[in-house]
Amino acid sequence: MRDTQAHQASRSKPPDPSFPEISLVSEAVEGNMETSRRLLKESVKDIVKAAAMMTGALRQGRKIVLFGNGGSAADAQHIAAELVGRFKANRPPLRALALTTNSSILTAVGNDFAFEEIFSRQISSEVQEGDIVIGISTSGRSKNVLNAIREARRIGAKTIGLTGSAGGQLASLCDHCILVPSDDTQRIQESHIMIGHILCELIESALVTTRES
Repeated sequence: MRDTQAHQASRSKPPDPSFPEISLVSEAVEGNMETSRRLLKESVKDIVKAAAMMTGALRQGRKIVLFGNGGSAADAQHIAAELVGRFKANRPPLRALALTTNSSILTAVGNDFAFEEIFSRQISSEVQEGDIVIGISTSGRSKNVLNAIREARRIGAKTIGLTGSAGGQLASLCDHCILVPSDDTQRIQESHIMIGHILCELIESALVTTRES
């Protein structure tokens, strides 16, 4: 019992800032919390609107297509997996596709054409009018993401951007954009996957509620 009480007491104490590792952890967590607070204040309506766009497309038999580079590629795959698999509810799979998973396509297009076309050529192949295309870029300046958004708009798909506070060209190109209020790549990426989870929950809640009513 004494050991348990001592452990609980130690956990309740604020971290000792004299240790650089603890200071780094504390700053990272505080930064994440501050970005989340600003996101809650500034971007809630944008998240709800994006979820409504995605839900409407899925109800009409359309699909969600996602892509990005590096950590954003992982986010695209993560969100697609939640939609095709499940998030919280047992329900039929939802149509979603990440354009970052086929290494043969990515390397062939990158080698034979240009890295800037690795997503746009897939958009030309896979996307139809009425689909939802989601480009993820922390800076909003990734050329391959911008080219893909342009191609999606040409086809007649609806476009959504996930980016940081500056927005870059992505914000102006997309039909709708969710801007994370931060210029720190780490904080933006952390917020992007949280936004992805919220979108999945909103979509799943709307579709499951509709089917059960």
